[in-house]
Amino acid sequence: MNSGRTVRVSKYLSRHLRHDPGRIGIRLDAEGWVRIDELLAAAAAHGFPFSREELDHVVAVNDKQRFAVEGARIRARQGHSVTVDLALAPVEPPPYLYHGTVARNIAAIRAEGLRPMNRHHVHLSADRETATRVGARRGRPVVLPVDAGAMHAAGHVFLRTDNGVWLTDAVPPRFLRFAAGPTEHGTAS
Repeated sequence: MNSGRTVRVSKYLSRHLRHDPGRIGIRLDAEGWVRIDELLAAAAAHGFPFSREELDHVVAVNDKQRFAVEGARIRARQGHSVTVDLALAPVEPPPYLYHGTVARNIAAIRAEGLRPMNRHHVHLSADRETATRVGARRGRPVVLPVDAGAMHAAGHVFLRTDNGVWLTDAVPPRFLRFAAGPTEHGTAS
């Protein structure tokens, strides 16, 4: 499977397993799962056919492990804008987590903190490197440390997905660490 096709199938899966399943006539269960045969049939019926082998390839090579396959069903691990219950138990976070963004968002983040926007949770990374890659998708990255330990002590709930993404409802500005400006590597510390 060529890389262009892999990207197209991955984006198709993200769109329909996270945001718009009804567009192709599939229905996610309460935890976000759909039968793979139903997904493949719906995709083909809506002009984007792909095989089970292609789906398995996309799931296996996705660098962020965005999708989970369990037997004959598939779901997105996180990032939903449709209502699903990922059945994740609250866990104690490490002292610091990280959020990757770009400089044009910093003023709003200083004022409002991190909000989930059209998703159900704010996504955080366990390390600066991952947060840098996340921020770089939209331009020159800025990495904001999040005082997750203090947030947890203040009663904020954290969840961790199987692929290592940390989720929380929001991050108030007081738990973010802003630098005077981006460093030479484009990160704030």
